[in-house]
Amino acid sequence: MAPPTPLLAVRGSEGLYMVNGPPSFTESTAFQRDSGKNCKAVAFSKDGSLFAWCNGQKVNVVNITRAELLHSFDLPKTVCLEFSPKNNVLATWQAYANTIANKLHLQKVSDFVLSPGAQPTKVAVYVPGTKGAPSFVRLYQYPNFGGPQSALANKSFFKADKVTMLWNKKATAVLVVASTEVDKSGASYYGEQTLHYVAASGESAVVQLPKNGPIYDVAWSPNSVEFCAVYGFMPAKATVFNLKCDPVFDFGTGPRNAVYYSPHGHILVLAGFGNLRGQMEVWDVKNYKLISKPVASDSTYFAWCPDGEHIVTATCAPRLRVGNGYKIWHYTGSVLHCHEVPSDQEMWQVFWQPFPDGVFPERAVRYQAVPSELPRAEPRPAQAYRPPALRHKPATSSKLHEDEPPQNMKPQLGAGDKPVSKTALKNQRKHEAKKAAKQEAKADAQQGPAQVKPAQSALQNTVPAMTTGDPEVDKRIKNLKKKLKAIEQLKEQAAAGKQLEKNQVEKIQKEAALLKELEDLELGV
Repeated sequence: MAPPTPLLAVRGSEGLYMVNGPPSFTESTAFQRDSGKNCKAVAFSKDGSLFAWCNGQKVNVVNITRAELLHSFDLPKTVCLEFSPKNNVLATWQAYANTIANKLHLQKVSDFVLSPGAQPTKVAVYVPGTKGAPSFVRLYQYPNFGGPQSALANKSFFKADKVTMLWNKKATAVLVVASTEVDKSGASYYGEQTLHYVAASGESAVVQLPKNGPIYDVAWSPNSVEFCAVYGFMPAKATVFNLKCDPVFDFGTGPRNAVYYSPHGHILVLAGFGNLRGQMEVWDVKNYKLISKPVASDSTYFAWCPDGEHIVTATCAPRLRVGNGYKIWHYTGSVLHCHEVPSDQEMWQVFWQPFPDGVFPERAVRYQAVPSELPRAEPRPAQAYRPPALRHKPATSSKLHEDEPPQNMKPQLGAGDKPVSKTALKNQRKHEAKKAAKQEAKADAQQGPAQVKPAQSALQNTVPAMTTGDPEVDKRIKNLKKKLKAIEQLKEQAAAGKQLEKNQVEKIQKEAALLKELEDLELGV
């Protein structure tokens, strides 16, 4: 039996209606369009079979599979709707009253998040720090709310004015993004952010991010054993971590501020929306290969289709009131359907019909773009402004920053290799450094004092690259060697009679400090 076709609900000034997903993209007859302009609350049931909406007059509930109106309630002021997990209760929010069943006795709780999935339900609570005391996040399992002793886990930290807490799908761990409103060092106007990992088993850790700067987005993989973070000053880095908070794969740097896993977790999209141009990078997660790089300009919304094959991007009001509409893509970069709202109308919301896990099987990843009747959205390459005096001269390439390529962070061990301890790695580095020093002294003695510097330079180029076992230290060593190589090139240019710029002279003056830092890193100081 073929899987069903997902529906896409669209809410805007043209009313509320549904569109059939790929491949037809026609308006669905399973839902009769509501042309009212006062629709403020909509919700699918968890399995996608029921749909409820409030049009400012009534709350209506329909069965999507049978195209049948089930109930209509006189609740015109409803602003929020939510179905129960088994679809037998619809919660509506107006002015409300509640009954307390169990209470967590914890002072000054400022935020909490319930775990997803089946019972037993867990809850993560955040209490901000006061008067020199740290902030903390605690995990509890309902209904065991008997104080700190009954907590499953506790993580305390400083530098937190607010937090964002993200449970994984299996409710076994929480990621906590702690943020301050002001960066006291003055390095960023975004404030300061740190990423923490808290497991329901009691383990906790600080996730070490190699690049300084804000944390733009964090997302759990649906398999609940990996997560991806997008962080650092632009161009931002993106890295996948395991449950030990060790880096698994580094996607390098690029213009991105969001990350989205597919429903099956086999494809990952890194995107740059908002103040970025809408570039997307689609990656095969199992093989860590780039699939496509489409561009969805001016997008304010992104969502995976439940089938794990298609994506919707949309431009919605009130974020942007012009150019409203949506596009449905295949992850290989092909635009399969495009809908633009008339200029005098607005579109407020689009979202996919949900389905239970297992309805859509995971399909093999493909790299070749699927055929489409619409033209492929190829971005026009942007050209840098050149003043009139330079327009007839050859263009010189220059970069404001060095792009970092993707890098597999998993340790590459041979068939008979065993993991090496940190102490053994440190001793190995010291031994190799001593050996290199002896070779350097021997070479100096043979070639004489006139050739000391060339011998040192040659030795630096001929000694094989060694790894410290710490990816962050290896990266710093690599960057230092790049800088020293650039300094050697500048010295050669100066020797040839070229007039150096002021910043280039300053670079040469830093050579001794860079050499000392490189020596300390290689010796493990």
